[in-house]
Amino acid sequence: MIVQGFCLSCFIDDFDELVVSNDDVVLRNIAEDLRNRLPIEAMFTSEHQAVQKIHQHPLPMIHVDAFLYDDDVVDSLCEEGKMSRSYCTECGSYKTASLEFISHSFSLMELKFLYQHVLPDLTGKVVVDVGSRLGAVLFAGYLYSSASQLYGVEMNADFCQLQEMMITKYEFIDRIKVVHADICTQPSLLQKADVVVMNNVFEYFLDRREQARAWEFIACNVRKRGSLLVTVPSLEESLSKLQTDVQLSQWVEEVQLNYDVCMEKDVDREALEQIHLYKIL
Repeated sequence: MIVQGFCLSCFIDDFDELVVSNDDVVLRNIAEDLRNRLPIEAMFTSEHQAVQKIHQHPLPMIHVDAFLYDDDVVDSLCEEGKMSRSYCTECGSYKTASLEFISHSFSLMELKFLYQHVLPDLTGKVVVDVGSRLGAVLFAGYLYSSASQLYGVEMNADFCQLQEMMITKYEFIDRIKVVHADICTQPSLLQKADVVVMNNVFEYFLDRREQARAWEFIACNVRKRGSLLVTVPSLEESLSKLQTDVQLSQWVEEVQLNYDVCMEKDVDREALEQIHLYKIL
């Protein structure tokens, strides 16, 4: 529509782009606030088991939280000598290899892909993030979706406190609630959820027996027909090394995702392909 040389549709498009950009800025501000309150590895000493598992990995691995540290921030830290992307395979030699990075959070790119391309309209829906950690899924859900309620369930008191600080500072309290608990004590919350998000949630924090118990609890309580389950990695990969009674074919149906719809520059296709969506049968 053109009114006296003014294109209304172009104005609306520009306004929408501005709004999205502002939401991105808010998330980046939250990430900066959190970086200033955390050690560079973004892990607390209270995470004994996760730290131990990372140290036991056959190849050198470091935790680099993808929400806090995008590639530009990592590059800056490497230049300052505070972080490295490689390690020496023979001390004193020039033989180096790439360090393996692991993250327990989604990056900004992954969060936008999740809410803008993976999930449907969430108006009036309840989202539960299992192991909400820094709250990235909750904050992005507040900004990028119309979900009526976003619940984060987190066992670690230190991370719960950080999330609460951000919720208060950025005035998210009307739609976000953090529950300090083991997810296995929250059956009613899972039963009412329309979307459940699980990103690397058990492997580094529980032993295999505990993982199996947790997955069986999830499978027993995430049962609302048509509700959605988002996992990283796939359910098949998460359950492959565990002895459980979970029958995937009777519980979920995987929804195929289009990983080419994300038009962000410097898209990490490999990271997006780790995101899997399932519909509850």
